[in-house]
Amino acid sequence: MSPAPRAPGRLLSLDVFRGATIAGMILVNNAGDWGKTFAPLLHAEWHGWTPTDLVFPFFLFIVGVAIPLALGRFQRTGGAERRAVHGKILRRSALLFALGLLLIWYPFYTVSWERARIPGVLQRIALVYLAAALAYLHLRPRGRALLSFALLGGYWAAMKLVPVPGFGAGDLSPQGNLAFWIDHRVLGDHHWLYSPGPGDPEGILSTLPAIVSALAGIFAGEWLLAERRTGVRLAGLALAGLLAGAGGLALASLFPINKNLWSPTYVLFTSGFALLLLALCYWAIDLRGWQRWAEPFRIFGSNAILVYVGSGLLAKTLWAIRWSGGAGEEPVRLQQWLYATLYEPALPDYWASLAWASTHVALWLAVAAWLDRKRIYLKI
Repeated sequence: MSPAPRAPGRLLSLDVFRGATIAGMILVNNAGDWGKTFAPLLHAEWHGWTPTDLVFPFFLFIVGVAIPLALGRFQRTGGAERRAVHGKILRRSALLFALGLLLIWYPFYTVSWERARIPGVLQRIALVYLAAALAYLHLRPRGRALLSFALLGGYWAAMKLVPVPGFGAGDLSPQGNLAFWIDHRVLGDHHWLYSPGPGDPEGILSTLPAIVSALAGIFAGEWLLAERRTGVRLAGLALAGLLAGAGGLALASLFPINKNLWSPTYVLFTSGFALLLLALCYWAIDLRGWQRWAEPFRIFGSNAILVYVGSGLLAKTLWAIRWSGGAGEEPVRLQQWLYATLYEPALPDYWASLAWASTHVALWLAVAAWLDRKRIYLKI
């Protein structure tokens, strides 16, 4: 971290969209009691979607939108300068992957190394960013469009046509789908313990369609940067969002919308939703100048990775600190004690769980606001 000036000419709507997404991540990741959480704040059990299932693909989409803003000047460079930007992309991807492992394995004394999870949210962001950034530098828009079709079409064909031992081809159940079977064969026990099947929701094969979520963001970023009237920019984003979202819904009968599998229909639907929300933010903030309401989200968006990692480490620390509950009783964890002492007596069950999560959001907003006042930002 280092003091840094605010970058001139930033797309404020993108910062706000990023910040709202991070706030949503903190809210859905920190329920006070997972057994008493409102349904919209939980992931769909398998097929289908909830508002919570929109959060992660939104962030990948935002990663994509930011790539032309950050790397646009390097598209036509070569030689040493091109090698230098490649090095920066690789270093950023490696740092994100390492932060993901830190977040999953912390505090390290609790980890069973025979089962330590390797995939994760930041790890997927790292791999998707690496692929999308290199595609932006080396492929023209038409090439990236063909790559997107190839990734989605190839994934669809593999999931539907490649037989899984004991289940056959086209089985999209938690136990019988190809993506989870590959995870089980390659990762073994190094996957999310609470996965609905033998694989991982951020696993190997399903990372391929996730790249398209970021490529969709790249197209949106290029569209906003191009020399055209603001009305055309806005209409283009909205129309693309409607077409992609409608396409995802229309094709869902052939391949269900599924976050765990990162299904092609899930990519289309969530990318369409993200395009519409970006268009709305662009209209309200960058065009109409309605910025005051969005200040908390801008603050979150200015330090997104720091806030996300910090909130995860705090939550795991509160869970790791524990003490004896008495003879024959389970240990008491600090998170449970604070929740039972401060929240459960004051509010009904589901509202208490929401209040605990909202406290995490408020706490990290205060931290991010202090850092923003000091012009301190975590740059990776």
